[in-house]
Amino acid sequence: MMTRNRIQDWIPKLVLSPSFFLMLIFVYGFIAYTGYLSFTNSRMLPSNEWIGFDNYARLWSLPHWNRAVMNLAIFGSLYIAICTVIGLGLAILLDQKIRAEGVLRPIYLYPMALSFIVTGTAWKWFLDPGVGLEHTMHLWGWESFSFNWIKDRNFAIYTVVLAAVWQTSGFVMAMFLAGLRGVDNEIIKAAQIDGASNVTIYRRIVIPLMRPVFLSAFVVLAHLAIKSYDLVVALTGGGPGQATELPATFMYSYTFTRNQMGVGASSAIIMLIMIFSIIIPYLYSELRGEKRT
Repeated sequence: MMTRNRIQDWIPKLVLSPSFFLMLIFVYGFIAYTGYLSFTNSRMLPSNEWIGFDNYARLWSLPHWNRAVMNLAIFGSLYIAICTVIGLGLAILLDQKIRAEGVLRPIYLYPMALSFIVTGTAWKWFLDPGVGLEHTMHLWGWESFSFNWIKDRNFAIYTVVLAAVWQTSGFVMAMFLAGLRGVDNEIIKAAQIDGASNVTIYRRIVIPLMRPVFLSAFVVLAHLAIKSYDLVVALTGGGPGQATELPATFMYSYTFTRNQMGVGASSAIIMLIMIFSIIIPYLYSELRGEKRT
């Protein structure tokens, strides 16, 4: 009987072990190797010539990288804020038990089923002045209409925000809707008996109780913002010029196009540190909350 129990305990481990070792090698192994390359003089091919932190010093002296970080700050802050506001608003709307909820919920969630490449390509056509919205308005007789953000260096980054918000807001809505449906109805009923309006209930009771959902949404959106690559490539290609360059596109460009693998690896490690700086505090707060309960 003891032998049988041991076999039953080991079978799941044996089944999962190939996947575990593959993940260990091809995920964490390559992360470690990227970290090693960031300290070497690697160019077109990997090199073992150790140069310490020279790649990091060079990275932060590059105007190209500083522009990418600034674009990430603009894109990330707007992306997170707008997705949160729209997602929460849609979740509150659907939480009112409206009749069309079964129809609206899939419509809002549909964009998340598309890849970022498809989203970027579709929005590129929509925003292109020659074939998109501006061209359509001109055909309808509105000759003075102008919307050329995708070609304007000063506004191109906002077109990336528009496309990203359109794709992700429905997913954020689903997170908030699940949080709203998890709020204890007894608390809401007690507030209604005391004469509190719906606005007051949501502002003073429901939304404060949803702080963990807000934190989860922030972590997910921040992670998506930092590693944004395919959407930018499909929508603007990082242009015009470097107007929509982000750290992920910078990393690819320097590693595979400009043959500066060491600098590209150092930018990848900086991105990893950014993600860790968001995820580690989140995991710490979650684990501390579990211990308290």
